[in-house]
Amino acid sequence: MSLYRLVGRFVLRHRAAYAASAVMLVGIALLIVWIPRQIGHVVDGLVAGQLPRPVLLRELAWLLAAGAAVYFLRVGWRLRLYAAAYRIGVELRERLYTRLSLQGAAFYQDHRTGNLMALATNDIDAVEMAAGEALLAGFDGSLTLVLVVGMMSLGVDWRLAAFAILPFPLMAFGFWRISRHVHAASRQSLERFGALNDHVQETLAGVRTLRALGLQARSEAQFTALAGGAAAASLDAQRWEAAYEPAVGCTFAAATAMVLGAGTWLVWHGQLTVGQLTSFSMYLGQLIWPMFAAGWVLSLLERGKAAWSRLQPVLDAPASVDDRGSVAAVRAGPIAVRDVHFAYAAGARPALAGVTLALQPGRTLGLVGPTGAGKTTLLKLLLRQHAPERGELRWNDVPLQAYTLQALRAGIAWVPQEPFLFSASVAENIALARPGATRAEVEQAARLAAVHDDIQRLPRGYDTPVGERGVTLSGGQRQRVAIARALLADAPLLLLDDALSAVDTETEARILAHLRAARVGRTVIIVSHRLSAVLDADDVAVLREGHLVEQGRHAELVAGHGWYARQWRYQQLQASLDAS
Repeated sequence: MSLYRLVGRFVLRHRAAYAASAVMLVGIALLIVWIPRQIGHVVDGLVAGQLPRPVLLRELAWLLAAGAAVYFLRVGWRLRLYAAAYRIGVELRERLYTRLSLQGAAFYQDHRTGNLMALATNDIDAVEMAAGEALLAGFDGSLTLVLVVGMMSLGVDWRLAAFAILPFPLMAFGFWRISRHVHAASRQSLERFGALNDHVQETLAGVRTLRALGLQARSEAQFTALAGGAAAASLDAQRWEAAYEPAVGCTFAAATAMVLGAGTWLVWHGQLTVGQLTSFSMYLGQLIWPMFAAGWVLSLLERGKAAWSRLQPVLDAPASVDDRGSVAAVRAGPIAVRDVHFAYAAGARPALAGVTLALQPGRTLGLVGPTGAGKTTLLKLLLRQHAPERGELRWNDVPLQAYTLQALRAGIAWVPQEPFLFSASVAENIALARPGATRAEVEQAARLAAVHDDIQRLPRGYDTPVGERGVTLSGGQRQRVAIARALLADAPLLLLDDALSAVDTETEARILAHLRAARVGRTVIIVSHRLSAVLDADDVAVLREGHLVEQGRHAELVAGHGWYARQWRYQQLQASLDAS
C-alpha cells in the first residue's frame, strides 16, 4: 500500500474533521482574494476623489473584519485538523506495537531494537506530517492559486495574469528535480538516525560491560562517527529542501518584473487603472504562498514516502509464528514431542534432530546435556517462539498450533536463562503474571524461590525499585525473583531454563526442596547444567548435538556408562574439591 492510499483511507475515516478544515480554508481563501479587490476599489475612489469619509471608514471596517475573520478561521482549521491528523500517528504506533509484540525471536534476529524505536518516533512523525500539514497545505495552496489566478484573469486583466504564470512551468520542473533528491536524502537521514539510535540503545544496555572492558573511548568514537553521519545526512536533506525557496524566489521575481513592466505600459496607455494595478500587485504577492506551499508539500510528502518505505515492511511482515489456532484454553494433560526437527537457519546444523519425548501431567522432566545440545531450543518450541520444521508437539493430545498463542503462553510459566525484570518494584515484578495478587501471595512465592530474606534486606523491601533490567539486584537475586514470578503465575506447565545457574548449591537445594512441594499437580521441565537439579525428576533426558542420546531416572543413568554418568562423577568430584 502506498503512502497516498494510506492517507486517503485515513482521511475517509476522519472525513468530518478534514471537511470542516477544508470549509474553513475555503472561507479564508475567499476572504484573501476579496481583500485586494476591495483595496483596489478604495484606491480608485481615493484617486478620483469620490470616496466620502463615512464610506471610507465603512470600507476600512470591512477590511479589518475580514482580517479578523481570517485570523480566527486559521486558528480553527489548525485546531480541527491537528486533532485528527495526530490520530494517524497514534494508530500507526499502536499498529507497530501490536505487530512487534506478536513477532517471535526469528524476527528480532533480523531487526535491531534501536532502528525499530526510530521507526516508532521519527518515521511515524514524518508520515503524520504528510497526512496533516502536507494534505491541508496542498489543498489550501491549490485553492488559493486557483482563486487568485481567477481573480487576476477575470477581475483585473487576463493579459497580466498570463505574464504572471508564465514562469510557473520552469518552477515546476525545478521542484520535480529537487523532490527526487529530497526523497533520497530523507531516506538516508532516517536510516542513519536509526543506526545512531540503535548504537545508543545497545551502549546503554551494555554500559557495565563497556566499562569493565575499558571500551568507553571506542564506544564514544563510534557514537561520534554515527552522530556525525546522521547530522550530515540531515543537513543534506535540509539543503535540498532549502532549494525550494530560491526556485520560488526566482519565479516570483521573474513574474513580478514581467507584470510590472506590462502593467506600467497598460496604465500609461490608459488600458488599466492605478487601483487595478495595485490590486493585481497584491494578488501577485498572494501567489507567494501557493508557490511556497508547493515546495513545502513536496518536501513533506517525500519525507513521508521515505519514512513509509521503511515502516511498511515492518508493519506488513508476517508473524514469525502463525497464530491461527482456535483453542482458547489450556488444560493440564500429557505433553508429547514426536520426531521433532528444527534448525535456526536454512542449511545450518540442526538444533534438534528427531527428538521424541513424552511427559505425563504432574510429572517432572529434567533436560541436560552439554552447551549447544538443543535444550533451550526445545523449550522455545514448546513456547511456540519457533515452529518445528518436521515433527509435532502436542499438549493434552492437541497440537500446539491449534492453541491460540495467548492461551498457550498463559498456560506456561517460563523462567529463561537471562530473566528480564522491568523498571518497577520487586513486588510488581513478582506479581507481573497476577497483578491482583495480594502481598501475602507475593511473599509466599518469594519464600518458595528462597529470595524473601534478600528482599527484606533491600532499602524499601518489596517496594524497592529494581532499576532497568533489574540492575540493582545480583544475578542470583534476579533469577530467584523470576522464579517467584513463575510460581505465582500458577500455570499448569513450569519451564525452568537453567534458572539456578547464578545461585550457590545450598540455595539451589533450598529452592528445589520448595519446588518439590509447590509443583504438586504441575508439570515441570527443568533444564540445567548442574545434574543435582534433576535428581528428583521423574525422567531425565540427555541431549547431545540435537539428538536424544540417553533417557531414564537419575539412578539408572548414573549406573550407565554414558555422558550423564561421566558428568555426574565429574561434578561430584568438583563439589568435593570445593568443599575441601
